[in-house]
Amino acid sequence: MNVKFFNKSSEERRNMILSEKVLKTIIILTIPMFMMGIVQALIPITDGLFLNNKSGYVIAGAIGFSQSVIGILNAFSQGLSVAASAIIGQLYGKGDIEKTKHSSVQILVLSFGIGLLLSPLCLILSYIISRGVNEELSVHVFEYLGLYSFVLPFLFMAAIFNSIKNGTGHPEAPFFRMIILLVFKIVFNTIFLSILNLGVFGAVSASFMSYFLIGIWMYYDLFIKKSDMQLSLKNFRFDFEFIKKTMALAIPSILSYILVYIGFFLINKEVVKYGSIALNASTIASNINSIYFVLPTSVGTTVTTMISMNIGNGNSKNAKKVFYYGILFSLMIVFSIIIIFTPLNPYIVELFQKNPEITTITNKALTIYMYSVIGFGIFTVEQGVFIGLGRTKMPLLTGIMRVWLLRYIFIIFTEKYLGVYSIFWGNLFSNCMAAFIFFFFVMKVKWESAIKDL
Repeated sequence: MNVKFFNKSSEERRNMILSEKVLKTIIILTIPMFMMGIVQALIPITDGLFLNNKSGYVIAGAIGFSQSVIGILNAFSQGLSVAASAIIGQLYGKGDIEKTKHSSVQILVLSFGIGLLLSPLCLILSYIISRGVNEELSVHVFEYLGLYSFVLPFLFMAAIFNSIKNGTGHPEAPFFRMIILLVFKIVFNTIFLSILNLGVFGAVSASFMSYFLIGIWMYYDLFIKKSDMQLSLKNFRFDFEFIKKTMALAIPSILSYILVYIGFFLINKEVVKYGSIALNASTIASNINSIYFVLPTSVGTTVTTMISMNIGNGNSKNAKKVFYYGILFSLMIVFSIIIIFTPLNPYIVELFQKNPEITTITNKALTIYMYSVIGFGIFTVEQGVFIGLGRTKMPLLTGIMRVWLLRYIFIIFTEKYLGVYSIFWGNLFSNCMAAFIFFFFVMKVKWESAIKDL
């Protein structure tokens, strides 16, 4: 890793992204995101380890089932972070630091406010969703979703923090935040789940304490720490014209994420039909699989940053190079994952569960998941192109097609023959087909900013 990169000022980083060799820059920017991805994936993995070993597979399965519901609400923060990445990256690429700072504060406050407003909805959904699952899971789903409403605003703050830092060429800041968050989660899971044995309440308490403390750290990093990108809330007022423009950019991505997570929720409903053992096996597979999927995602994030800054600077030729080198680097990562982790999967699964019924399903699921990362690695770079160009309506189309038209329909039609494994084969089919289809969309796109009047 080029350690000198982390000592560069924001202006020096901007110049590096815009003028140095594309592949070298992708690697340098991706390494901290890559490391952050590993740490980020370790969070659900450690949660799953604590829950399976201390609270049992029923509670672990119920919490795993609830994650898609949290995802539906958190879709608002993810959609806003997409808009923030495009806007902040392009403004920063132009060299307009003051406008970049103004935009960052506006989106951050807006996002945290929406998180507060959605918290009561999380409470309402806890009642509605819990009535739609079997009695064994119902009480745990109700408790988890109801309590998680207190955590939600901090998820919104974290999403925009990442966009601000990534959009200004500081990918190591989200990485450091994620390391601290992981340490907090391990400490508080140990206290609330291992020592106090508080079950669902303990799981949510660990999340709340971790995100609350990391929220204080993020505030310090953005508003108190001296830097050329130090933000300020002094004389803050909502810039409604800017917010209107931001929301117009964010809404397609918000809808995309909502539809994706609704799709995941419906898929989980299909898994629930096979009982708590199948649900827990699917949850464990997803937890382990998250580390495989999050690594190529880091390349997509780098592609978004580099394309948005190059487009903002008027260099479409360099932006195209970013796309091709991004796919190359993503595939290198994907095949490394397959080679390294395929023989290790059975041993990793046994850390979660020794129950042979659960481990059999989980191991078969992971074998299928491993190869679905190939399509996902290409797809996430394609997504990075559209977001970097400010064409945020495309993620809406890709979300509908990948999860609904390709995956969910595949599951419905093959469930009769494949049983619970239709869920995992659907993942492989949808990722590979989406990568193939949207490659042609990228080939036809205009390499110019879709964001007007920045």
